[in-house]
Amino acid sequence: MAANNAKTSLAASTAEREVVITRVFDAPRELVFKAFTERERLMRWWGPGGFTTPLCDLDVRPGGAIFLHMRAPDGTVYPMAGVYREIIPPERLVFTSTPLDEKGNPIFEVLNTLTFSEQAGKTKLTLSARPVMVTPAAAQYLKGMEQGWNQSLDRLAEEVRK
Repeated sequence: MAANNAKTSLAASTAEREVVITRVFDAPRELVFKAFTERERLMRWWGPGGFTTPLCDLDVRPGGAIFLHMRAPDGTVYPMAGVYREIIPPERLVFTSTPLDEKGNPIFEVLNTLTFSEQAGKTKLTLSARPVMVTPAAAQYLKGMEQGWNQSLDRLAEEVRK
């Protein structure tokens, strides 16, 4: 019975854990969209402050895979897998992100929905990150999800300003 509890679907607690962030970037939406879908661009900004992305494989199509490594300032590598669900350039991007443990097992899965709206030459990005599967180890990571996304989006703002 315990093995069946290794992965838990979220129901009532999902709303508490969903992160919704809206940002306006001083860049055209095509550029902001490309920052999420082009490997070289994504590698320059993905991850919280101080992190790097030394490995990044993107197959940007519905059903295509995402796989990357985020390296923390202390050298710890955090692998992440995912799948693109919906791609409507440059308006909408939906993908899952699944951090993996040291054995390659999912810790949790988040459904990320991003909308990109044009606003007088700028881009309004609305991001919703909703956990859809968690394991007991997920709690510590989910506590930092909003902070991590905000730091990543700060880095994205710098990237698209260049």
